Amino acid sequence: MNDYERIALVIRYLDACHAEQPDLATLAEVAGMSPFHFHRLFSAWAAITPKDFLQCLTLAHAKALLRKGTSVLDAALGSGLSGPGRLHDLCIILEAASPGEVKSGGAGWTISAGFADSPFGRCLLGESPRGICHLSFIDAGDGAAELAALQEHWPRARLQWDDATAARLAGGIFERSSRRDSPPALRVFVKGTAFQVRVWRALLQVRPGTLVSYGRLAAALNQPAAARAVGTAVGRNPLAYLIPCHRVIRETGVIGDYRWGPVRKRAMLAWESAPRSVVETPGHSPGSHESSNASPHSTQ
Repeated sequence: MNDYERIALVIRYLDACHAEQPDLATLAEVAGMSPFHFHRLFSAWAAITPKDFLQCLTLAHAKALLRKGTSVLDAALGSGLSGPGRLHDLCIILEAASPGEVKSGGAGWTISAGFADSPFGRCLLGESPRGICHLSFIDAGDGAAELAALQEHWPRARLQWDDATAARLAGGIFERSSRRDSPPALRVFVKGTAFQVRVWRALLQVRPGTLVSYGRLAAALNQPAAARAVGTAVGRNPLAYLIPCHRVIRETGVIGDYRWGPVRKRAMLAWESAPRSVVETPGHSPGSHESSNASPHSTQ
């Protein structure tokens, strides 16, 4: 198992058994590691100890927040899940494909594609001349299905395999440090209907560590009756994590399904909500960031 798979396994266990308050030795046994090495890995991944992380489990935390207010969703949206130092949200410049670019299917383009490690497992990244155009997570196998989806999305583009570029992009997307200066903006490029692009841009305005419902997103778009259409658009998001569809929940407060797995969704939310002021993460895994709001811009 890689690091993410070990962490995901522990999260599944905690999801089922958190009421038992399992100790470090129990969690280490679940991960198949010694208590010392598990504590070190978990603290590096989450920037808090396993004991503290237990209190940050997204499902339990979200339910507690949702129970506090007179308005269920307003309580979650107003208070969020952030610790003392929130994840620095990425400044994302989102550009939408023009009708001509949609029709051409990427003709004349070279898309750099490659696999990279992330805090949430192996991922496939694609970068077009206009910006990052694909990010998906791989649960098993060689990633052929994810690669096929990228090729289907841009059928006439030439793919150039470059794992080094993918690793560089992943570093820019997932890296966190204690520096107060803002990271350079990431340019992303999407192909979708006008409504889908509106939904994706609205998602960029949801602060890290906070939650929004499909209905609240629809209301933000001045289309309060379009919650189902919003859900469809959220499910078509081609850029996992970058466009934060993992922050969307059901009206009841239930975390709900996720295209790349409900455990990964909870892992992302917990990762965003954990304090980032102490531990620096080695290797390709995250460090820590001070927080700021996403600031999407758009050009057609």
